[in-house]
Amino acid sequence: MFDFNFVLLHVTDPLESARFYSDLLGLKVVEAEATFAMAPLNEKVLLGWWLAGAADPEGRGTPGASEISFDVADLAALEALHADWKARDIEIHVPPLEMPFGHTFVAADPDGHRIRIVASKQG
Repeated sequence: MFDFNFVLLHVTDPLESARFYSDLLGLKVVEAEATFAMAPLNEKVLLGWWLAGAADPEGRGTPGASEISFDVADLAALEALHADWKARDIEIHVPPLEMPFGHTFVAADPDGHRIRIVASKQG
């Protein structure tokens, strides 16, 4: 059995990514260097940003190739968050819509990684 504890995104600028996510999600960055930064998402899981060329010196790590997802309490919370992010000029890839798993929207970080927000269907 594995214990999931880390999400790592390959990025072009770890410090810029750390600032972006810290501001967007209210994260407290616990490490910030030119090639790597990280912040806890909760008590068990960390979110990290690694300079793509340092993470994979052969250049296979590509910024913008991942999606992370966060749940919110309900549709009202999702709509409020979408309005807030639009007001901050965060790029929205998919506006709010209903999917089989619930209401969702997708935004992008500075590298184009997708940030999905979901208000799950109850019951």
